[in-house]
Amino acid sequence: MKPLAECRLYTFVDTAYLHGRAPEGVAQQLCEGGSDLIQFRAKKSSPEEICRMAEKILPITRAAGVGLVINDYPDIARDLGAELCHLGQEDFAQLKIHPASREAAPRQGELKIAGVKIGLSTHSPEQAKDAINSGADYIAVGPVFATGTKPTAKPVTLEYVRWAAAHVPVPWFAIGGINLENVAEVLGAGAKRICVVSAILNATDVAAACREFRKRMEA
Repeated sequence: MKPLAECRLYTFVDTAYLHGRAPEGVAQQLCEGGSDLIQFRAKKSSPEEICRMAEKILPITRAAGVGLVINDYPDIARDLGAELCHLGQEDFAQLKIHPASREAAPRQGELKIAGVKIGLSTHSPEQAKDAINSGADYIAVGPVFATGTKPTAKPVTLEYVRWAAAHVPVPWFAIGGINLENVAEVLGAGAKRICVVSAILNATDVAAACREFRKRMEA
């Protein structure tokens, strides 16, 4: 996969939006559309089910040179050989309290899980600073706008995007409610990398939707 700093379009295989489609088929379309990273997220599935589905996705992403991100389960990412794992704030707090999966690290609190790169969700400058100080390889900044993916989450607005553009030294991705109508605002606020969920997964042609986002970003 590309270095994280060179990754720009981060997409999802989210089982809540598959509508009967096979996860590996959607992953193939995302790769064909130009995704740099693909997160596999299955909030209602058991760890065993997640393993089975991710095992079918990984050969597709690897053949395309796309990084596979496992949501919530660093041990699954490590055991499968996936390149990355993404954690929310609650998962991050638990890892800090119960660091059994963490290897010895050069400084206290640093995240390092068997060579798996770790991304963290952040919703404020304070959380971003904590994530960076803990050794996160990348952070997600959001939700920028209201989103059905996280209906109870309060939007952080473009103000946090502008703060991240000025202060965050690690790769970061704007996320939350980003679509073709508002992506120019997000890029204009300083984002160089974006995560897109429903605006791509709900599209009639997933690969074409990816290509259109890339076109807007490259313009």
